[in-house]
Amino acid sequence: MNETQGRRRKRSNGPDIHLNLNVRGLGQSATLAINERSAALAASGHQVYRFGLGQSPFPVPAPVEAELKNNAHQKDYLPVRGLRSLREAVADFHRRTQGVEFTADDILIGPGSKELMFILQLVYYGDLVIPTPSWVSYAPQAHIIGRQIRWVETRAEHDWRLLAEDLETLCERDPTRPRILILNYPNNPTGDSYTADELRGLAAVARKYRVVLLSDEIYGEVHHRGQHVSVARYYPEGTIISSGLSKWCGAGGWRLGTFAVPHNLHWLLDAMAVVASETFTSTAAPIQYAAVRAFQGGTEIETYLQRSRRILRALGGHCWKRLRKGARLTLPRPKGGFYLFPDFGPHREALAKRGIRTSDSLCEALLEETGVATLPGSAFGRPPGELTARLAYVDFDGARVLAALDDMPPGQELRIDFLSTYCPKVVDGVDAIVEWVRRL
Repeated sequence: MNETQGRRRKRSNGPDIHLNLNVRGLGQSATLAINERSAALAASGHQVYRFGLGQSPFPVPAPVEAELKNNAHQKDYLPVRGLRSLREAVADFHRRTQGVEFTADDILIGPGSKELMFILQLVYYGDLVIPTPSWVSYAPQAHIIGRQIRWVETRAEHDWRLLAEDLETLCERDPTRPRILILNYPNNPTGDSYTADELRGLAAVARKYRVVLLSDEIYGEVHHRGQHVSVARYYPEGTIISSGLSKWCGAGGWRLGTFAVPHNLHWLLDAMAVVASETFTSTAAPIQYAAVRAFQGGTEIETYLQRSRRILRALGGHCWKRLRKGARLTLPRPKGGFYLFPDFGPHREALAKRGIRTSDSLCEALLEETGVATLPGSAFGRPPGELTARLAYVDFDGARVLAALDDMPPGQELRIDFLSTYCPKVVDGVDAIVEWVRRL
């Protein structure tokens, strides 16, 4: 037996042969991996601008944090579907903010919306339709479960939004095929959102082909103008609204997600609850009690949201303008959340001379040469040769910036001097990208 055959035999006898084929070869979530790498580089003394992980920079609102403290003694298992008072608060939240009718019986609480999405795909036997670019975990979840993934291309000239005619083209090829379409907006990775007319068009196509819409609205409350519109307004019978505390309430680590499921899709809700009973059992009790206060809203919560949106709107607008004019990159102007999705394609020739021909090599060069940590477009379902990247502009102390607004008139624009003072790593990181591009 020669050396090559020996290596092959050794590999074939390794423990990885017992891994589920759907899991074998999968890597860690790209967002979590870049966060860990950024932290390691910073700990070793490197200057790192952390544009990789999309974590809210703002603290949990004070009244919600107080409720967590008040309920730290809650130790009993709660119902699988969630605390009744929390499910009532979530249902009322959707009625109050979107005018969509839900009751407590339509709500499912889980340890993060990510887990609920996974269970939905597990119980539903059909294709997962994903517009690209999309959040990094949708497709791997489907792959783990063994579901067919149907990518729907979007185009830069439409700011990467899914058009109704593109969904129609996909569905008409096999009109009766069961499908779940994930619609995420304000969008990760682009920061863009949909108009009401666009949502009406998508809803009409979904209704025609009986597509289940999973509307991932985790960034809905951080729409920069507070003008988020749920597609459930136009397709209430077929839309599941996914939300949670991570993005608008600054509580990613609390791990609490919510699903609002219309009555005629309760067969899905019931099946999900069965799986939940055999897996996570219930979401942490103190967090559920605290979340009641978050979803109840009120003056303090609304003030917190208005101030958070004001900061993100100003900072996102500055970054967008700087990259577009200073570096001649193409990218949608962010309308919500805290993401940018620039395309370095206008500099393809100069980048190729540096050996940079993929989004992965682009992001690697940015990290090594500027300290800016980003994620490649390929992690979001885009072709590897497309020179896109995602930037999360959250590398700042949210509590400090919120406090600084106390000295600012409510209607006054937050100018560059304010942003440079209170969000210096974001401003400097974007400047570093601009200067790097100019040196190509």
